[in-house]
Amino acid sequence: MNDHHTSSVAPDPHPGSAAIRRFWGRLGLPGLVDVHTHFMPERVLRKVWGYFDALGPLTGGLEWPITYRAEEAERTALLREFGVRAFTSMLYPHKPGMAPWLNGWAADFARRTPDCLHTATLYPEPGVEAYVREAVEAGARVFKAHVQVGAYDPADELLDSAWGLLAEAGIPVVIHCGSGPAPGKHTGPEPIAHVLARHPRLRLVVAHLGMPEYEEFFGLAEQYREVRLDTTMAFTDFTEGLMPFPRRALPRLADLGDRVLLGSDFPNIPYPYVHQLHALERLGLGDEWLRAVCHDNAVELFGL
Repeated sequence: MNDHHTSSVAPDPHPGSAAIRRFWGRLGLPGLVDVHTHFMPERVLRKVWGYFDALGPLTGGLEWPITYRAEEAERTALLREFGVRAFTSMLYPHKPGMAPWLNGWAADFARRTPDCLHTATLYPEPGVEAYVREAVEAGARVFKAHVQVGAYDPADELLDSAWGLLAEAGIPVVIHCGSGPAPGKHTGPEPIAHVLARHPRLRLVVAHLGMPEYEEFFGLAEQYREVRLDTTMAFTDFTEGLMPFPRRALPRLADLGDRVLLGSDFPNIPYPYVHQLHALERLGLGDEWLRAVCHDNAVELFGL
């Protein structure tokens, strides 16, 4: 990552892209699919970055430099240079009335960014079923729910019909519901267990492997066939220093290999993108597991 260049060689404008391409090329893949990347209206994203810069409480008060702080066009170009074939525009409301506006922006972003999976979001409020249905009919392929930032109970009755609609449609929901990097009022496995008891076919993708309640969320994935997990920030040096993954759970992670999906949190990560890939590789679960996680599972889930 810190290559030295002679004066006759132009520096790599995006250090690490070659290493990323070598990673998936060695596995014989055509690229990567990243189910957890953030694109949102610029003024919203800048507020998110400001929150990280200010060491906000939901970040655990950690130093969190944004590695890929750049304009939208540069960020999309960078993912393509990395060889990311498909990605998402994870966006989320923190108050009522915000979700329909975000969904409108995301639909437009998907129209002008064909390699982005059309993403939508939701919030427990009157009318949520109607705008979720509208997003589904407009072609949304994945939803994002953020229990920590939204500070809501995912088992709230206001969301019940929306969950039912998404379960019926078979549309995955990437949901931040674990208590990392800082616990929220409704984070943890219990509220999600209540949701799944009512909607066992709901395709929840538990973000960040559910950290730090890794094993509890593995239990839900073992109980419910449609529950999946994404790798976002898991196993990286940054996270291992804060919320280490219990090594005793590695065999369970291996067994869930057909339901684990690559996520990165790009661009809001405090390290180079390639580090997430190397963190997965050094688990020692083998190339077949890596191929499934970094590409094939998402291809099957989203019909890519």
